Amino acid sequence: MQALVWLITTVLGLYVWILIMGAVLSWLIAFNVVNVRSRFVIGIEEFCRRLTEPALRPIRRVVPTLGGIDISPMILILLIMFLQRLIYEYLG
Repeated sequence: MQALVWLITTVLGLYVWILIMGAVLSWLIAFNVVNVRSRFVIGIEEFCRRLTEPALRPIRRVVPTLGGIDISPMILILLIMFLQRLIYEYLG
């Protein structure tokens, strides 16, 4: 059971890092810091968007943007951290 708890929490932790990477990359693209014509940048942005958008879409429907700032990744990260704590408490 310990191995399963470790695997689930590790996957959730990696997903949090993908959320952070996608948010930072979207800021870099919005402020024109990175070259959006680069295949590497396009590949990373596509990878992050495909992995995170299905989880962020329901949150975005409920929580509106605050003055152009999307807080849905922060809400999802908090939910994942809460889920990790529950898993450690009840299964770990």
